[in-house]
Amino acid sequence: DVYAKVRRFCFVEGHSSRHASRVFGLSRAMIRKMLNYSEPPGYRRNKPVHRPVLGPFTDVIDAILEDDKLRPKKQRHTAKRIFDRIRDEHDYPGKYGAVKEYVRETRIVSREMFVPLSHAPGHGQADFGEALAVMGGIEMKIHFLCISLPHSDAIFVKSYPAETTEAFLDGHNAGFDFFEGVPTSMLYDNTKLAVARILGDGKRKETRAFTALKSHYLFEARFGRSGKGNDKGKVEGLVGYARRNFMVPMPQFDSFDALNTYLLDRCKERMNDMLRGHKESIKARFTRDWDALLPLPPFPYDVCDRIDTKG
Repeated sequence: DVYAKVRRFCFVEGHSSRHASRVFGLSRAMIRKMLNYSEPPGYRRNKPVHRPVLGPFTDVIDAILEDDKLRPKKQRHTAKRIFDRIRDEHDYPGKYGAVKEYVRETRIVSREMFVPLSHAPGHGQADFGEALAVMGGIEMKIHFLCISLPHSDAIFVKSYPAETTEAFLDGHNAGFDFFEGVPTSMLYDNTKLAVARILGDGKRKETRAFTALKSHYLFEARFGRSGKGNDKGKVEGLVGYARRNFMVPMPQFDSFDALNTYLLDRCKERMNDMLRGHKESIKARFTRDWDALLPLPPFPYDVCDRIDTKG
């Protein structure tokens, strides 16, 4: 995503590589590589590995490894077992070490990899969480909307009695007002509050209320893959962080207004934190986020239940 944005930033919007380096927080050498290739080239070997002895047997090994994908994990071939089979069944004359190295390389290539993400300024993620609280003397389940700006780790949290469309819309109003701007894009899971249906081509048919919210604030909506929480890992982590740090011990308030005032104060306090792996505070990094945010419209979105009538 960042790779494509850098190329669009330079080739479509006409910015220099030096400007892109400052905006995206990447070295100019990295920017040049991104501009030279339409996709990350990775390491490029000049010619394939030469395996004169093992070469004729790699198709047999590949077939065994492919078949293993359908077998229970505890009954899959080890490299030693593959060596024994191709030696006994196919007269392989080579050594075990060559087989072991080939199996290791093949499994690395086919393994799903996870790499740390670099987040460009101005983008957000949102998700709901749940917790227990004592409200007006009664213990109850509360729902809280979390909005995270992954570049700076700035956060916003607001609680509600239920996870409803009105709460979802109001939380965006309050969150954008807190950040004093609108993220250029927001990433969500496939919540029914925003997605009416997932179509056969993977596209989403959005709810009318969510479409109206987008039209009002002009942000782009993106959705994670079903069952892939790591697609929006920042806000997934924020849900747990807010529950552990803002709601332990169990919060006790007379009203949701009082609880939300407390949560807002905690979000403001966190702006001064310096997270591990960073040399700047959240507030300092937020300045880059803020510069990239869209301006707030003259008035917030009208959160209400609309009913069509025939006049």
